[in-house]
Amino acid sequence: MKQVIQNFKTGQLYVDEVPVPALSEGMVLVENEFSLISAGTERSTVKVAQANLLGKAKQRPDLVSQVIQNIQKEGLSATISKVRTKLDSLKALGYSTSGKVIASMDSNGVFKPGDRVACAGADYASHSEVISVPQNLVVKIPESVSSDEAAFTTLGSIALQGVRQAEPRLGEKVCVIGLGLLGQITVQLLKANGCGVFGIDMSEQLIELAKKSGANQAINRNDSNLIAACENFTNGRGFDSIIITAATPTNDPIVLSTEIARKKGKIIVVGAVKMDIPREPFFYKNELELKISCSYGPGRYDVDYEELGKDYPYAYVRWTEQRNMEAFLDLIAERAIDIKPLITHLFDIDEAEKAYDIVMGKVKEPHIGILLKYKSSVNKLQSKTEVNQGPINAINTGFIGAGSFAQSYLIPNAKSWGASLDGVVTSKGITSKSVLDKFKFNFCSSNTKDVLENGQINTLFIATPHVSHASFVIDGLKAGKNVFVEKPLAMNMEQLKEVVHTQKSSDKSLMVGFNRRFAPVAEEIKKEFTNLGEPLVVTIRVNAGFIPKDHWSQIPEIGGGRIIGEVCHFIDLMQYFTDAVPVKVYAEAINTNNDKLTSADNLAISIKFSNGSVGNLTYLANGDKSLPKENIEVFGGGKIGIIHDFRSGSIHKDNKQVKLKSAGKGHKEEVYRFLDQVKEGKGSPISFESICLTTLTTFKILDSLSTGLPQNIALEEVMA
Repeated sequence: MKQVIQNFKTGQLYVDEVPVPALSEGMVLVENEFSLISAGTERSTVKVAQANLLGKAKQRPDLVSQVIQNIQKEGLSATISKVRTKLDSLKALGYSTSGKVIASMDSNGVFKPGDRVACAGADYASHSEVISVPQNLVVKIPESVSSDEAAFTTLGSIALQGVRQAEPRLGEKVCVIGLGLLGQITVQLLKANGCGVFGIDMSEQLIELAKKSGANQAINRNDSNLIAACENFTNGRGFDSIIITAATPTNDPIVLSTEIARKKGKIIVVGAVKMDIPREPFFYKNELELKISCSYGPGRYDVDYEELGKDYPYAYVRWTEQRNMEAFLDLIAERAIDIKPLITHLFDIDEAEKAYDIVMGKVKEPHIGILLKYKSSVNKLQSKTEVNQGPINAINTGFIGAGSFAQSYLIPNAKSWGASLDGVVTSKGITSKSVLDKFKFNFCSSNTKDVLENGQINTLFIATPHVSHASFVIDGLKAGKNVFVEKPLAMNMEQLKEVVHTQKSSDKSLMVGFNRRFAPVAEEIKKEFTNLGEPLVVTIRVNAGFIPKDHWSQIPEIGGGRIIGEVCHFIDLMQYFTDAVPVKVYAEAINTNNDKLTSADNLAISIKFSNGSVGNLTYLANGDKSLPKENIEVFGGGKIGIIHDFRSGSIHKDNKQVKLKSAGKGHKEEVYRFLDQVKEGKGSPISFESICLTTLTTFKILDSLSTGLPQNIALEEVMA
């Protein structure tokens, strides 16, 4: 299918063929008819991508701060690799479309093939022939509303949410600052609500359009009579509310709003303006109210609502994102809102570059609503794009999932080892196309069958969200592939048992990405304690850092939490050092009434091993980032081995300290070791029993937290 793409590194914008996105639970697959270019938002996005590295840093200081923090946590080399991966990627544009349903897996069974729908959401409702959109970001289009009008639904719901924040009443006087597309729709919504509307902008063309849209009066920001006009319009009392839909790097709209608002008036910020709030002379004395309008409405940026499809109760949250979208379409159907005058340009998807030349000012042409149109095509539903860029080697790999981790640690290392990169599958076609271009795969796809049923691919890497690991492992083993899966292996006992059952009847290797045991510094320390003949004490402190509850890794349905997803690393490392298997575990977490904190992210774990060794793990999310993340100490036989965040290490014996250099956390080494043993037919570098015990122990930790009791660990529970 065709999609508008921008290379974030070079800034190049173009239309290219990419695989159709995948359809999964809670999603709706839609064939686009129209998509709207949001000039303000997309101009800003494109501008950032087209800037040089310094320009990108200046425009996104928040990302610079993240880079600095990552250097402190993971070191310069790893951070540079991550930054390069992020920069060298393809970005989807657009977030407001209309089209027809091809297929749907929405949980409520609302959408049927052929339904005309409007769709919203960045990275979902993009400028492409086919899109896959979460069910709560899709609404049906009334029969009397045309598809080109419906393409404005997302922008309309943003404007509608801004108006809702103002809570205007019949007859109130409202000012709209910024008369671009969002402002024009806001003017019409306020008129439909029975308000007196006054518009302000710096463009005479937009001022005239606002008057045609229903503004009682509109005037240029630079008009010397602006304040007097506002006073006369409001009879000297000031506006009941001001809605700012402008986009500007200054706080001029805020300052102006304080001058023209009535006492106890409201200022609603919808557009992107500098939030420098002057206390004097008006904000404080007039007790003005400032509100920020959050995009389409309640549900925005809530993973449960947008991605998992969990709706808010109608009685308690009357207007959600989806219900705002429905309301806006109803207003168009009733002709309370007139979209047609706002459409200034219509381009075929193949001419998208011309449209963006206008948006970016390369072509000086008055514009406001620019639509892209899509034609029917028999090729648009293809899930696979083939280019055949490289030879097929003895170890021929396919990847399912290719996020930043896979692109930083798995794909480059598999390639440098000498494996051929044959196929890559991701749920979004643009992601797989980006990875194909970057690493020179032979094909990309959004359908896992294209990898699983490919007889030439003998080795499979899985780097998808945690919830899907077990099912893809099972599919890969059944398809006769050697499998490397990122941790965790499974999210619950049922999944683990299914994996065990499948592995029993397979002669292929199964490896889980427990990389730390392969770190050179860990291997050096391991040598010191091999054949010691006595139990060890392993103490690990992990300053993991805070992750909010709405992060994907914390959501039970997706990530399973940090015990299953991260603590497993350290259980595996303890097995490695002790040369023994875990037999009992006890865990205690903090008790807190702070709803932002996840108690189980702050816990102490004690593990007893079969040879009498003891492991103590303190995992913390309530510390400070300035302290290195991981500290590991191994005691036994009159010796101590220490790893300082895998940046350095030391061995203490005979009253002397021997310093060890570190060469990373073992990501490269684990991939190399896995591929070496696959090539030699030796199986996984970590025994399957050890992998299962690590996974089982994480489940037992959760059981211990739940019961308050120690839990026995027996492999027979899953092997039976």
